[in-house]
Amino acid sequence: MSSIDITKESSHTEHRFILQVVQPGLAGLMDGSVSTLAPIFATAFATHDSFTTFIVGFASAVGAGISMAFSEGLSDDGALTGRGHPFLRSIVTGGMTLIGGIGHTLPFLIPNMSVALMISYIVVGVELITIALIRNRYFKTPHFKSIIQVVFGGALVFIAGILIGKMR
Repeated sequence: MSSIDITKESSHTEHRFILQVVQPGLAGLMDGSVSTLAPIFATAFATHDSFTTFIVGFASAVGAGISMAFSEGLSDDGALTGRGHPFLRSIVTGGMTLIGGIGHTLPFLIPNMSVALMISYIVVGVELITIALIRNRYFKTPHFKSIIQVVFGGALVFIAGILIGKMR
């Protein structure tokens, strides 16, 4: 096998990995990290109760994970798009959605709401920066552009959650 063949095979393997693992994983991480913000922070600001906020966040993360797993698994069989086996994609997407939603939910196991909120804010920031870095690494999105896009989307959902939570 020549070095050109090895390079082509390596490039094809990386492309397949990005298409079949990174992209569905990133979609799940983004969905879990962002879609759960509104219910979690609405609950936090409406109830001022950490454990209730944890329960809502946990339910949101689990529900979003299941929903995204089915959505990804049923979206296509991978034959036409080359996106791989739907079962693998659904596991990756659903699992990453759960991880994205559970990260900023876990701090609400801390009984002190102020401390829980502060830690959760930090976790959300780390999640959003991680998403931006993955987009930069695998999809060549410029750092600044990626951070602005991801933080903007997250901020919209976060603000919606706070405003809805303060309606009470």
